[in-house]
Amino acid sequence: MRRTRVLTAVLALAAGLLAGTPPALAAAEPSKPSVSITADTYTWKNARVDGGGFVPGIVFNRTEKNLAYARTDIGGAYRWVESSKTWTPLLDSVGWDNWGHTGVVSLASDPVDPDKVYAAVGTYTNSWDPGNGAVLRSSDRGASWRKADLPFKLGGNMPGRGMGERLAIDPNKNSVLYLGAPSGKGLWRSTDSGASWSQVANFPNVGTYAQDPSDTSGYASDNQGIVWVTFDESTGTSGNATRTIYVGVADKDNAVYRSTDAGATWSRVAGQPTGYLAHKGVLDAENGYLYLSYSDKGGPYDGGKGQLWRYATATGTWTDISPVAEADTYYGFSGLTIDRQDPGTVMATAYSSWWPDTQIFRSTDSGATWTKAWDYTSYPNRANRYTMDVSSSPWLTWNANPAPPEQTPKLGWMTEALEIDPFDSNRMMYGTGATIYGTENLTNWDSGSRFTIKPMVQGLEETAVNDLASPPSGAPLLSALGDIGGFRHTDLTKVPSMMFTQPNFTTTTSLDFAESNPNTVVRVGNLDSGPHIAFSTDNGANWFAGTDPSGVSGGGTVAAAADGSRFVWSPQGAGVHYATGFGTSWSASSGIPADAIVESDRVDPKVFYGFKSGKFYVSTDGGATFTASAATGLPSGDSVRFKALPGTKGDVWLAGGASDGAYGLWHSTNGGTSFTKLPGVEQADTIGFGKAATGASYQTLYTSAKIGGVRGIFRSTDQGATWTRINDDAHQWGWTGAAITGDPRVYGRVYIATNGRGIIYGDSSDSGGGTDPGPGPTPTGACAVTYKITNQWQGGFQADVQLTNTGTSAWSGWALAWAFPNSQTISQIWNAEHTQSVSSVTTRNVGWNGNVAAGASVSFGFTGNWTGTNGKPTAFKVGDQNCTVS
Repeated sequence: MRRTRVLTAVLALAAGLLAGTPPALAAAEPSKPSVSITADTYTWKNARVDGGGFVPGIVFNRTEKNLAYARTDIGGAYRWVESSKTWTPLLDSVGWDNWGHTGVVSLASDPVDPDKVYAAVGTYTNSWDPGNGAVLRSSDRGASWRKADLPFKLGGNMPGRGMGERLAIDPNKNSVLYLGAPSGKGLWRSTDSGASWSQVANFPNVGTYAQDPSDTSGYASDNQGIVWVTFDESTGTSGNATRTIYVGVADKDNAVYRSTDAGATWSRVAGQPTGYLAHKGVLDAENGYLYLSYSDKGGPYDGGKGQLWRYATATGTWTDISPVAEADTYYGFSGLTIDRQDPGTVMATAYSSWWPDTQIFRSTDSGATWTKAWDYTSYPNRANRYTMDVSSSPWLTWNANPAPPEQTPKLGWMTEALEIDPFDSNRMMYGTGATIYGTENLTNWDSGSRFTIKPMVQGLEETAVNDLASPPSGAPLLSALGDIGGFRHTDLTKVPSMMFTQPNFTTTTSLDFAESNPNTVVRVGNLDSGPHIAFSTDNGANWFAGTDPSGVSGGGTVAAAADGSRFVWSPQGAGVHYATGFGTSWSASSGIPADAIVESDRVDPKVFYGFKSGKFYVSTDGGATFTASAATGLPSGDSVRFKALPGTKGDVWLAGGASDGAYGLWHSTNGGTSFTKLPGVEQADTIGFGKAATGASYQTLYTSAKIGGVRGIFRSTDQGATWTRINDDAHQWGWTGAAITGDPRVYGRVYIATNGRGIIYGDSSDSGGGTDPGPGPTPTGACAVTYKITNQWQGGFQADVQLTNTGTSAWSGWALAWAFPNSQTISQIWNAEHTQSVSSVTTRNVGWNGNVAAGASVSFGFTGNWTGTNGKPTAFKVGDQNCTVS
């Protein structure tokens, strides 16, 4: 739920950029490799999760129908595509050196010239982000950008990021823009369409509120500054600057200021409420009302009290229009919108109501009376005005089964973005900590019938990725993600039905599989209470919790033996440990420091490796004891990723370092006894392996690196002798230093971890002579099927299917078809892939279980939905062959 997201990948990134001292190199450098910059063309997509992060802002253009934008805290900005009902990313061109510009603190869409859009970017105002903020401007709706650098930082992922919008365009004279700055930097203005900016020298208040003034990191102690700007368009004419401007300031006693002379002078608005922060200020020029949502905190996580107020711009009258008495609130208000088709209709959110759910309020009489999205009938029972349909993103249920008054899926949390489409009273969108929800029949609220809420988030991918794995069989991709744990992707183009559960880590920090037994998978992560490690014996489809050694406080890193017989774990809060079997009993490893990064040899199940503070460690007894290698010249800091090559014992690649010390890519062919630094690779942060090119005897290397003076994603098919940059300047995704892996089954395919843009995967235009051969020919011969319902509950069930080859010839791939008798539907499947049309189902092997010898069997399972009756299928076919059913 994104409560601790700020302190995961970013701290590792800061260490990678800033730490390290230069040790001497151990090996002489061979001749410099060649680098090709444009030798290959890749197609880039996201492995679909749909959402996965906080969306603090949604902006509709006021003069063009269906033009809308969304901003994220670390994952860039997006534009709505009405024809496909999807979002398209706009800031993938942000590069490594400016990674902070993927955090968007505010957006503005030009009401005069809808082709123009502006984004105020920068992720942190403290030392975590070394760069200053900027205002990006586009005249082609975000397809391309020009940048105006600012002399201060902006905080797209700082406290208070859900307030706003801080960036605003004068609706009468669109060459004039205002930007509210944090950190005491005041109010800024541009008079040349965002090309240059200067501080409004006479603005009287730079803000006073900080979440926690005692925070020495500078994160919670930053002054949240100027938080929104709103124009009263009725006080200007086309081509002339709007005269009345309202500005919200993070100051509980002086929250709202006004200028009535186009920004020449400013004054505090008299009579305003005190004791609260004004999160939003939305103006209804038609009726002459400024609406304000107040909270006692800056959000997006905190807030215990709140109010809603209405200010009459003509008379100066303030009216408390709170839908709930202040004494009865345990949350603040933030999300705020009016219906531009019917401005007397106002809506607001209780953004910080975490339990039992968020609340949305609606008034059709300018705030005189309100109704709620849900009410209690008799506690703890609820009556909802809405229905939730998360079938497009079923993981939004979190596989939860909460007791009333909680429900799953939740209406939301961190609901600071709320917007009614200015051209369509029936369409509303709102942001949460995990997705964008929306409805297209909102006015049902007023007629007493239910409106339907669905995710409106496809195309917007906002996960922070910590680790990736692509096993040689089974699912092509397993992921370790911040905030929502991670997923098993059997189809990269589809949203998985559920994240990893049992247990459900808030953040998964590391995962691994057994190279010679990919059904065995282990993951570790963070959890408020409970175990920090989990195991799977079916390639990540189902999980069970392990047992923690004493003192564990976080996931750390984990490694599985090549055959899955044992595991080595380096958790936070405890030293390195090893276990045989599935972690029911752990023993402390000796000879290796706490918090070391651990990996396994991919051939010898007794060999494990570790790294900490410039030293490489090796264990040859299954992790019981480690010995420091004699290798020198490695990075002295801990911003390092290393991996052992599948298929070759002792072949290890190590990437990492820092710009003020050793930094690059190293290779060992003797199990880490010594390393050779690759020449020409000035910087490298990740390393991964994929299917070898045609005619190559060595697997393909992938890295996020700086090679030949160019930062990018690189591929080598000759052990690093030459490199090809496979991304381009339009596809950079900010920071890509957490993980990378190739696909062992598809030549050229690479999976890239981003910090906020989800899992990126690329496919090459160069086939390399090899792709996944797929399921093979349709098998022939006799077959037998056992279909067993293993668990059933109201509306759902679980079934296991065993398919036996009763013929005389082996199968090199299979497809089993049947029809459900009662229109049941499959919701999640493991050890097989499936398609379904109405009641007809076809299941296929997943690659690793395609070969079925004569007399052998293959099994898979699934969960499904049913209504009325859950009868068993009675007929099954493999190809044209009817199977015996038992």
